[in-house]
Amino acid sequence: MDTNKSNKGSLKVYLFSAAIALAVSLGVIGINKLNDKEEIKGVTTVETVQGKHVLYTADDEGNIKPLDFTDTSKKVLDAVVHIKSTQSSPSYGNQGRELPDPFKEFFGDMFKGQSPEGMRSQPRIGTGSGVIINDQGYIITNNHVIDNADEVEVTLYNNESYKATVIGTDPTTDLALLQIDADNLSTMSLVNSDDVEVGEWVLAVGNPMGLNSTVTAGIVSAKARSININQDKFAVESFIQTDAAINPGNSGGALVNLDGNLVGINTAIASRTGTYTGYGFAVPSNIVTKVVEDLLKYGAVQRGMLGVTIRTMDSNLAKEKKVDFTKGIWIEQVGENSAADKAGIESGDIILEVNGEETTTSPRLQEIIASKRPGDEVNLLVNRDGTEKEFKVILENVNGTTKLVKKEKKEILNLLGADFENLDKDLAEKLDLEGGVQVNKLYPGKIKKETQMREGFIITHIDGKRVRNVEDVAEILENKKGGVMIEGVYEDGSKYYYAFGLDS
Repeated sequence: MDTNKSNKGSLKVYLFSAAIALAVSLGVIGINKLNDKEEIKGVTTVETVQGKHVLYTADDEGNIKPLDFTDTSKKVLDAVVHIKSTQSSPSYGNQGRELPDPFKEFFGDMFKGQSPEGMRSQPRIGTGSGVIINDQGYIITNNHVIDNADEVEVTLYNNESYKATVIGTDPTTDLALLQIDADNLSTMSLVNSDDVEVGEWVLAVGNPMGLNSTVTAGIVSAKARSININQDKFAVESFIQTDAAINPGNSGGALVNLDGNLVGINTAIASRTGTYTGYGFAVPSNIVTKVVEDLLKYGAVQRGMLGVTIRTMDSNLAKEKKVDFTKGIWIEQVGENSAADKAGIESGDIILEVNGEETTTSPRLQEIIASKRPGDEVNLLVNRDGTEKEFKVILENVNGTTKLVKKEKKEILNLLGADFENLDKDLAEKLDLEGGVQVNKLYPGKIKKETQMREGFIITHIDGKRVRNVEDVAEILENKKGGVMIEGVYEDGSKYYYAFGLDS
């Protein structure tokens, strides 16, 4: 075979194909140097190719503009972070029980971790995303991203990493608020999610499948969607549904509009495989705003409640209840002495409007009420046996009062990583205690990382000093350095000591 003829034939085919491809896509035939001695016509290279916008969208005023995600992506990427949560899984138990001389035994290097000699913890690592919402380092994410973690680490878009403090959580909406100590942070603003429309373009930004800083595009597919994924007793589900690709690791990340503002916090997917199949769900920004405001102002989320069980009306429900179909929300039960009961709401009423806004689904009603606090008033228009009636309802908390519950949220208590509450008088009497502070909830922090304390522990002494209320805990530890020894009991009366350090 003549090798030269074969090569020339191949070259001719190649040049012919290249010329056709370029003529179709660019309409340009140019010259490129093959080597220093010979130039071949038909091939050209360019440094950049100017893409043309083929899609257009309209702004709020109806002006047509090119649909371009690049500017939005540049605007939001710096404000979305990667979150790593570490949970220790110790293979031992009952540390800290009835130590004879705890101060000598634990103060110093030995108290770190409080694990017996030779025992090792097998850490579990979880990852997710978060959104920086102001320049003080506050970050919103999902509660399930950091739940049960001993330590939380935040990595910025520029790959700087920081230890995060958990400011508070709200399992009912699956949200958590973190804080890092960092300067010159990029932040993201929240929009009114009521203004978000089905069909609107949105971007999902996060860290799915271990792939940092990933942007996907889609539209708002639906609003006020419930998928019954949150198992909390008072769960609030009124998700924004989107077809922007969301996968494991996106949890806690941003769903943004084309202006680069936060529409929602990506939380869940509907999937039979555990990965993206076209349905993603985000907590609306209005719920996010309410949760953040409550955690910062009160130290706990203030949840207003109607005190009813509800179902979205449909034809089947109307047949079941033997009533004419009415578009609205069927009230199945009214709690005795609840806010709704006191206002005169009855079982069988059908809610048509809330505060003058047509409200036709249970998730939407949940979303509206979740934006309120105990003591707030809502106006309900209901259908009762074919007649429309109006009721004013004063929302109450879970205890049936309009009281707002504030928690002491000093910096030292955040560092400890716990929610504290003054000991109930009846329990104090039962345990024969003069007083104390009960640990209601543990977050990533000193206590969880360095001790085996469990929720429900009652603190009676810190460093030998008597503790009667939460203010005592904050006062004793405010400027404390070095080792700390906590003494107390569990509700079964068993006495424990726990030690940790405040110098690191």
